[in-house]
Amino acid sequence: MSKYILSIDAGTTGITVILFDKNTNIIKKKYSEFSQIYPKTGYVEHDPLEIWTTTEKLLIDILQDYKNKIHSIGITNQRETIVAWNKKTGQPIHNAIVWQCKRTLSECKHLIEKGYSNIIQEKTGLVIDSYFSATKIQWLINNIPEAKILMEKEELICGTIDTWLIWNLTNGEYHLTEHTNASRTMLYNINTFDWDDELLDIFNIDKSILPKITNSASHFGDAITTIFDNPVPITGVVGDQQAALFGQYGIRENDTKCTYGTGCFILTNTGEKK
Repeated sequence: MSKYILSIDAGTTGITVILFDKNTNIIKKKYSEFSQIYPKTGYVEHDPLEIWTTTEKLLIDILQDYKNKIHSIGITNQRETIVAWNKKTGQPIHNAIVWQCKRTLSECKHLIEKGYSNIIQEKTGLVIDSYFSATKIQWLINNIPEAKILMEKEELICGTIDTWLIWNLTNGEYHLTEHTNASRTMLYNINTFDWDDELLDIFNIDKSILPKITNSASHFGDAITTIFDNPVPITGVVGDQQAALFGQYGIRENDTKCTYGTGCFILTNTGEKK
């Protein structure tokens, strides 16, 4: 029986699902957009349930003739966008806050004024900016009453879109992310390769709500939804811009790619050194 790789690309404006054969030929490809939500000037949100249902519909469509022929699943995703949800019900407590959203600009300015720029850059490689996930998580905890209620019950969890898709594909069995997505949160230490306790204290975020970090090529659980007849392992997850670098075969030191998409992104492979 032929085996295929199922690839999910969860972008900023839409979802692409591609079926590849073992020689990386595209066998089937489907795409669908989802809603962009702008509650206020500078605010950008997505409906996490719509992201999942859009993905689910595309999977059902693409698997019509291949349901029992999938070897494994790979996921790539818009990175800094954050979702928080009730781990018992699986229901989001708010719309996803998108990487483009500027609602936490004042908090970022406050952090800079308090002198946190150097420590955050040393630990994360990032500048303090509303682009990244930390202040988005902080905003949800401070502004959505359900967040604090669920935190007290230890029932609040969050993650970037990869984590949200893994959770839904595995029917809530796995709360995971990997290093490329984690590195865009402003909570991940690029020297220790883990969530950083000092950064978590700065943003007043409890580590228990964050996903476990594993390698990009790992077992992220099995897709066990009714979409598939049999469990299918999720074996690769990478943030979209890093995925694009390696997808363009940028595997040597100093290889560089530029993506022109919803935003413009340049990434360089720096080899063994930061």
